[in-house]
Amino acid sequence: MKNQIVVFDQLNSSSSTPNSSDLVSQKSTLVIITPPTSGCQINMAIVDDPEAPLNVRRTPEVKEGNIVGQLNNNTFVSVADEQSGWLKITNPVTGWVAKNRTRSSCATVDQMITFSPESGTAIIKGEIIGNANHSYRVKMIQGQTLTIKNFGDVFPAIINPNGQFMARETNESQWRGVISLSGVYTLQLNSNLRGYEYEFLLLIAGNENF
Repeated sequence: MKNQIVVFDQLNSSSSTPNSSDLVSQKSTLVIITPPTSGCQINMAIVDDPEAPLNVRRTPEVKEGNIVGQLNNNTFVSVADEQSGWLKITNPVTGWVAKNRTRSSCATVDQMITFSPESGTAIIKGEIIGNANHSYRVKMIQGQTLTIKNFGDVFPAIINPNGQFMARETNESQWRGVISLSGVYTLQLNSNLRGYEYEFLLLIAGNENF
């Protein structure tokens, strides 16, 4: 599954934005990028069943006599394998659960940010569930201004083309700097535990009205 990219047009400026959704009414063309949730390795998932509790089955199929346990919503499960819409879990109980009754994220994301032709503005939003690394890359030219405004739980680390950190993961709300080296910059988010949601606005060059 490819990353979802949505373009919004005709935005007007504002200086008070409690979250990035409000930027849909601001002045510029906004690209929203979200990470894939399938076609990749999944290490952990969260039970999210509209008819909870979720049945854990001995085999990846619905049939009588193969339920080995049940899990409440918001329970974290360790994932060992995926097969035809089923997740094989090893903790807190061993068995199979229906993937569409859970919430999960790819353990590894490495995505190049593609802007709209009209502007260098994008919102990156997603969720890390479990132990994972989500990286977003952007090409920058010496002299450009990079601005990142954070709306989520964690601010991304910023890594220059030489692999040096310009900023590390923090709870800061904003970072701005002039690019001194042309190349590909990485915005990186890591989790060694159960994960978190993230959302940040990215602006390049003179488009700083928010």
